[in-house]
Amino acid sequence: MPASRLAVDLSGTTLRVLEGTPGGVMRCGEGAPPPGSMDHGRVVDPTLLGQALRQLVARTEISGNRALIAASDAIASFRVLNFSTGTADEDIEAELKRQLPQQSDRMSLRRTDVLPGRGLRTIYAVIWDRGQVQAMAETARHAGLEPAVVELKSLCVARAIAAPSCILLDMTGEPCEAVLIDEHVPRVSHVFTIGSGSDLPTELAAGLRPVLTFYRQSTGAEFPAESPILVRADQMLPTLTATRLEGMIGHPVGPLPQPPRVRPEVRFVPFLTCIGLVMRRRQ
Repeated sequence: MPASRLAVDLSGTTLRVLEGTPGGVMRCGEGAPPPGSMDHGRVVDPTLLGQALRQLVARTEISGNRALIAASDAIASFRVLNFSTGTADEDIEAELKRQLPQQSDRMSLRRTDVLPGRGLRTIYAVIWDRGQVQAMAETARHAGLEPAVVELKSLCVARAIAAPSCILLDMTGEPCEAVLIDEHVPRVSHVFTIGSGSDLPTELAAGLRPVLTFYRQSTGAEFPAESPILVRADQMLPTLTATRLEGMIGHPVGPLPQPPRVRPEVRFVPFLTCIGLVMRRRQ
């Protein structure tokens, strides 16, 4: 049995922690961040937030102290780019800098190879707000934890979902978020706000179309029609709403299924991001 891992979700409006391993017991806890400690996925007061996190860790009876941290996509931008296998590193760096320009010294660029064995070199690259990464690490330290990794929410949820290609429609917070995933890799994340909700299918369709447009423009192909829209929500969409949305957007719509190797007692909808963190191949 692999060693237990500790995931800390700082990506939304609720603090969440999960300790465990895929296929094993997962201990979960959640709580509200103190007023003024976070703002739209950004850490404002690491000391105050860290104190709340320390209390949450204690209440949840967490035993580990090496924290894998999930961050909001609001603090970064990412791209997934394909290159021929013989492309020189300096040419890759030049293209990444063109696609993800560093507008100030506060930004840092990271990259990693993904999807090996396809005859192409596929790079997942992220440009971060360095100050926010440091603030999250500081938050963990104030909680008595050792920050090990900071990873974007979109990458975490893509890892936790069994479907290789789909759109995750996250309605658990405000604003809503759409994450287009292809070959288990996030390709684009987009946030949008629902208005009055008087015509929910139309508003959801309007929020989903930008990710489909981005995919078409970046790949030159349509996102496969059989790839589903998986709804992450506290309550299931009414059948009529889901049916209308499916007709408007051209993709099947259904609830987020339970991730693989997660026991039935785990509340996987709110803890999806944490689950994706503990599924990391590397610590």
